Order: sequence, then structure tokens, then C-alpha cells
Amino acid sequence: MSSLGYETFLFADDGETPNNPRLPLVLYRGAVSLAGAADPASVFEKTFARHGWRDGWRNGIFDFLHFHTGAHEVLGIARGHAKVEFGGAQGKQVDLRAGDVAVLPAGTGHRRISSSADLLVVGAYPKGGNYDHVRPKRIDHQEAVTAIARTASPDQDPVYGRDGPLTRLWKSGR
Repeated sequence: MSSLGYETFLFADDGETPNNPRLPLVLYRGAVSLAGAADPASVFEKTFARHGWRDGWRNGIFDFLHFHTGAHEVLGIARGHAKVEFGGAQGKQVDLRAGDVAVLPAGTGHRRISSSADLLVVGAYPKGGNYDHVRPKRIDHQEAVTAIARTASPDQDPVYGRDGPLTRLWKSGR
């Protein structure tokens, strides 16, 4: 792991995708070193699990807009690259590369715009979350907003642990 800093993005509710009005998406560039790793996905899995982010998966990122109302999500790019739209139709397109990590607070809309053929993503969720998979207009918007507000912040940053930037940012709600 390296400490190359981070970027934050706070997305407003656009009437279809609730996003999270209080917690920003946190993006770590090159946060996980994959040099020489025979199985780069396992590097992410072990890092996330060590900090309490479990129920992981390996795959890509769906090409349709979706969000989670009862759980935060971490996405680690193990191989390849992708352009991902975060924040719904009025959000921001971000290029992600191997080694990058995006931590999405509950409610944050996301979808893959494009990717390399070899894209491999590792995702995980903090303990205590209630994972769901929702598309805009397929859930009562106010119910989604209420569920998102009830989602507890994780105990640890999925990459840097208890003293990581995410823990401080989400505790202060900035």
C-alpha cells in the first residue's frame, strides 16, 4: 500500500439517484501496490478483509446505473482500467486503473461507461451493512433516502484501517 492521497466527491440527490447528502465518495489513486502479485485480486481481498470489509466478490462493474441503500461499498481495480460514472446521470465520469480504490457511501449511483477487456474488480462491504442492489425508479425514492440515512458508518477505512482518511472524513460528514 502507498499513501498517495485521495480525492473526494459529494453528489447531490438528482431526484432519481439519491446519492449520499452527507458522506463523500473517496477515491484513492494507486493505493494498493500490485507489482509482482500473481493474483492481484487477492491483494485487495486481504487488505479489505483485514479492515472489516467482507462479503467480497470478483467481477466487473455493471453497465447500468444502480446504488445500494443499506450498505457502503468499496471497489478495488485489480486489473485493467475503466471509466465509471459516479453520482447518477448528473454525476462525474472517473477513469480508474489497476491499484485504484473507490469507496462509495450508501446511495451513490454508479455504472461502468467503458473498460478494458481484462478489467477485474474486487468489491466488498463493511460488516453490519444490509446489501441491496437498486436501480433508480425501481424503488420508492423517499424510502431509499430514509434507508441511506440509517446506514451506519464503517469502523475502518478499507485500505488504511482505523486511522485512514475515510474514517476521519465520514466521521465529520465532510
